[in-house]
Amino acid sequence: MPKKSRSIGKAVNGHNIFIDSSAWIALFSRRDRRHDEADRAFRAIVASKKRMLTTNLILAEIHRLLLYRAGARAAAAVLEKIEASPLVEIIFADAASHQAAKNWIKELHEHPISYTDAVSFSILKAVRCSEALSYDRHFQIAGFEIKL
Repeated sequence: MPKKSRSIGKAVNGHNIFIDSSAWIALFSRRDRRHDEADRAFRAIVASKKRMLTTNLILAEIHRLLLYRAGARAAAAVLEKIEASPLVEIIFADAASHQAAKNWIKELHEHPISYTDAVSFSILKAVRCSEALSYDRHFQIAGFEIKL
């Protein structure tokens, strides 16, 4: 298990931002149309010294996409790079976040919310983080502030 991971039960301070897979992918994919914007956003986050929160499910999405787009080595390298950052904290989904995710899916039934997004919303609420770096409008629909 990565050394900078924890369960969601512990409180965190308000100096955090959640990083969604869409932002990570834009950052690591130079051909992505949002790459330059994502690069500027990540640089601003690093300069502000905010802790970047993400989940193991987000990492699974990134790895799968990059595995098929760029190959096994590139996908593994991105996981290593994310985990190596001193500003990144990986939060592992647990049974409580699973239950809360099902509630998010029910509550937002008129929107195509993925399970990973719903778990992300539940974790954001659990750790009292209101900001997300994401290109997914569902974070805003769920009531979180999108930082771009």
